[in-house]
Amino acid sequence: MAASEVSAKTHDAICRGVDQIQDEMISFLQELVRVPTVNPPGEVYREGAELIGRQLKEFGYETSYITAEGLKEHTPAHPRVNVFGQMKGITDRPSLHFNGHFDVVPVGDGWTRDPFAATIEDGRMYGRGVSDQKAGIAASIFAIEAIRRAGLKLRGTVEQSGSVDEESGGFAGVAYLAQQGWLGKDKNDYVIITEPTDTNRIYLGHRGVYWFKVTTHGRIAHGSMPYLGVSAIDHLADFLHGVTHELKPRLATRKTEIPVEPPKSRYASINVNAVFGGQPEKGTQTPCVADRSGAIFDRRFLTEEPFEQVRGEIAEMLEQYKAEDPEFQYTLEDLMVVHPVQTDKNCDLVQTLAESIQQMTKTEAVYAASPGTYDQKHVVRIANVAQCVAYGPGLLAQAHLPDEYCVIEDIVTSAKVMALTAVQLLGLE
Repeated sequence: MAASEVSAKTHDAICRGVDQIQDEMISFLQELVRVPTVNPPGEVYREGAELIGRQLKEFGYETSYITAEGLKEHTPAHPRVNVFGQMKGITDRPSLHFNGHFDVVPVGDGWTRDPFAATIEDGRMYGRGVSDQKAGIAASIFAIEAIRRAGLKLRGTVEQSGSVDEESGGFAGVAYLAQQGWLGKDKNDYVIITEPTDTNRIYLGHRGVYWFKVTTHGRIAHGSMPYLGVSAIDHLADFLHGVTHELKPRLATRKTEIPVEPPKSRYASINVNAVFGGQPEKGTQTPCVADRSGAIFDRRFLTEEPFEQVRGEIAEMLEQYKAEDPEFQYTLEDLMVVHPVQTDKNCDLVQTLAESIQQMTKTEAVYAASPGTYDQKHVVRIANVAQCVAYGPGLLAQAHLPDEYCVIEDIVTSAKVMALTAVQLLGLE
């Protein structure tokens, strides 16, 4: 069903349907924000999954819980529990899948409100994870319910999933769902990941990520006679200096043609996530030259940068230091590699979503790419579903900040956009 085939009557029914259940949607979102599903380590995931599952079951979905059996992240103390709901239409296909992750990053300092109270002030809901991305989960679930309550029935199939661990790579979440066949091109035509993109922005994809660890190896000696040892920390400091003063300036000249938002993220970048070495900060100190030190790096790379070049550039720097000083010993360890993904903006999903945005917001859709990765990588590369984008309420700039919030009106608008998109893609009886 093309967007132009949706009658004014149907359009109005969808809007009224969302408006009528707005209070229920916001109450559900408050409940979800109040479940502190903090990652790491993966707190109360089961409670979060079951809250979503109960709502899906109440709305008529066939609901399942999928635990990431066999993965190291899945432990008795912190089980990795995902939830999946399916509502079949008259036909199995087309099938539209909404996904949202319900894990949230740690609270951090600087909050002026209780991060898990889900308080509402001046039209905003505050709480850790409300924007990234529990508001998106609420919007997609209640968007489909608004269609049902408006007396409309979809021809195709709708699926909803709440997944874990997106903030740490999504391997026990969407990746696991795809590997186990809950998501796949043989059953899904379209996937919308409800990450925060504002009400009129569609994320077509994201940059690449290379997380790696460099460990330098020295020789222990007495701290009063450091010349008898080799300081691994000194060698790490040399490499860090090179990253800051040589590599970063080079990366700052590399710009992608893809419309990554915000614009400063259109450039290649590198960040030091962690530094370690020597003796524990709070332990009893003894006079020793550090024989081991290291750092973990976060390199964001562009579609225009082949991964072999990205990794090779790091390895070449390390080999150069070794050539200049034979005592410079190191190991380079790949921690995570995520290749860039980009969905064709002319595909049915993108164009239908764009038309829904225009109809509901009276503004043109903005096509963009995310500065960070999200679970589209797993949908495209493991599930092999090509038509996948991110769209949902909330501002990406709010993600992970203290006093994180989402505007209530934006949640309502996004739900209307999602509902209209579902009607257009799946058709009505």
